[in-house]
Amino acid sequence: MVEAWYMDESGEDQRAPHRQEPHRPVSLEQLRRLGVFHWKLDADNYETDPDLARIRKEKNYSWMDIITIHKDKLPNYQDKIKIFYEEHLHLDDEIRYILEGSGYFDVRDKDDKWIRIFMEKGDMITLPAGIYHRFTLDENNYVKAMRLFVGEPVWTAYNRPADHFPARGQYIQFLAQAAQ
Repeated sequence: MVEAWYMDESGEDQRAPHRQEPHRPVSLEQLRRLGVFHWKLDADNYETDPDLARIRKEKNYSWMDIITIHKDKLPNYQDKIKIFYEEHLHLDDEIRYILEGSGYFDVRDKDDKWIRIFMEKGDMITLPAGIYHRFTLDENNYVKAMRLFVGEPVWTAYNRPADHFPARGQYIQFLAQAAQ
């Protein structure tokens, strides 16, 4: 089961859990209301997993690759870590499936507060187009993840502020409808 919580305001090491005190957990239902969806899959058999195949077919995730984020595996590692942790949005959904290791996706809630989502082996997540978010490794400093896209990949991240993009406006409308 994926674990999520509201973050504290500490500026300490981004790889730490940053749990608010008192602890404020966030449920899968709360994440769904933000447009964030999660699956738990069999990462040891991802190449033949029928559940992954079904999700890819249903969601039309036709393109994929695998990225390893570790200082010995990723060129320009320090720069990439900084880029991933910069608050940004995408014009398309972001889909990630953790095959090994662990890390955190942070997303903004409807009140602009940070929610931290702990991702580990077997967790697959979709973040909707237009949501402000960021990613960091945890203190283990390693993750191997599958990146999925509908059609050709679009890697462009738009750092905040990026409210002028239609994807952001559509996401704000989605949040307003979900609140009703």
